[in-house]
Amino acid sequence: MTKKPIPKPVPDTKEKLTLWVTLMVSTTLCISVLAMVVSFMLGLWAKEVDNAEIFKMISPAFSTLIGGMIGFLSGIKLMQNDEKSKSCKD
Repeated sequence: MTKKPIPKPVPDTKEKLTLWVTLMVSTTLCISVLAMVVSFMLGLWAKEVDNAEIFKMISPAFSTLIGGMIGFLSGIKLMQNDEKSKSCKD
């Protein structure tokens, strides 16, 4: 008795696209957060810059960026299996 190898499922185009978009958004989020954290850190130790002004300028952008990217990622992941769930109901 020879054992046949179990075939691996081949992801369709939509799943591949979802994966790549998720990876790109995650990478962009990481780069943006690191850039903002570096600017926060540089602003804290710069003597000619008022710390309150740095936080006043960057905080809304930081919150908007984080919230938008996380919302986008969660929307992608929630809609990923939407077609499969609709076909199961029928």
